[in-house]
Amino acid sequence: MQEPEAIIVGAGPSGLAVAACLNRLSIPNIVLEREDCFASLWKKKAYDRLHLHLAKQYCELPHMSFPSTCPKYASKKDFLQYLDDYVSRFNISPLHNRLVESADYDEVTKRWVVKARKVGSDEIQQYSGRFLVVATGETSDEFVPEVEGLRSFGGEVIHSTKYKSGEKYVNKSVLVVGAGNSGMEIALDLSNHGAKTSIVVRSPLHILSRGMMYLGIELLKYFPFKAVEYLVVLLSKLKYGDLTQYGIPRPNEGPFSMKLKYGKYPIIDVGTFHKIKCRQVQVLPAIASIRGADEVEFVNGESHPFEAIVFATGFKRSTHKWLKGDNYMLNEDGFSKSYPNWKGKNGLYCAGLARRGLYGSAMDAQNIANDINSALS
Repeated sequence: MQEPEAIIVGAGPSGLAVAACLNRLSIPNIVLEREDCFASLWKKKAYDRLHLHLAKQYCELPHMSFPSTCPKYASKKDFLQYLDDYVSRFNISPLHNRLVESADYDEVTKRWVVKARKVGSDEIQQYSGRFLVVATGETSDEFVPEVEGLRSFGGEVIHSTKYKSGEKYVNKSVLVVGAGNSGMEIALDLSNHGAKTSIVVRSPLHILSRGMMYLGIELLKYFPFKAVEYLVVLLSKLKYGDLTQYGIPRPNEGPFSMKLKYGKYPIIDVGTFHKIKCRQVQVLPAIASIRGADEVEFVNGESHPFEAIVFATGFKRSTHKWLKGDNYMLNEDGFSKSYPNWKGKNGLYCAGLARRGLYGSAMDAQNIANDINSALS
């Protein structure tokens, strides 16, 4: 049995940040990762044109800035290089292909006992640590909603994690389901590559430019929350006008309020709105059902044929399946129950689960490492 002081589950940016902070304090730890690499979402499941939607200074992990040569909005390649350098600099060595199946707190030894199956075999490995950090991320398990008739669809059906580029969809009719930032950017990429693109927008949403988002974050350092949010919404209305004429209702609550309350990000526009405005990307309401090999019916009574469907419908978390005895820190969907909540009981912590992005992950990691260091002092 291996007995580090801390066991970190997940080698995404949150887990790497915690490991780096602990390593700087010379606190022994191990990182368990179910995939065959760290940052697997970025390395294996991100589309080619992906860029960070926030300026790089808001996406830095603890104790290491992006290089000055990196653009303000880091590309996928830039961010992966940053993570590679981060892992090397802080001497982080995740144990890959370890799928955690259970984590229990032993009241007698006062330690967490974690059992992980080595992927590709039936071998179960056991680890013990005084502290357990859940860093499995907001984007853990791909989610595709149930759609009546989906199995009858004869074209390609993929989750956004399998989408790389619009190159192979030239002149094809493609439906993107899900109007978050990934869905919107995939729709843009498809259209840029000559696909006949449609996107399902079911719920009201805010559209902001990168500049508006940057301005808002900076102003929040100096001015009241409501005043800044009012200004940002006003700027959005001035730039984008009445979105309802394009089939996009605007929410009653502001973009930052919705982020805090529900974890719902505003859309950071990188060109999709222009495509929608020019009718190069068609906005459609929720899907009612799929009929036959290619016909998709919508709740407004319309139906359209498609050759491919991309589900940009997000993720679910599976922490509740393996974390035993926690009914106070994480909710049923695997997020922190309160904001911010990075500390549980009996040496249990979570990093990057408060729906605050990379900036929140960095804060969580430093808080966790400092708290563990105090407990050991």
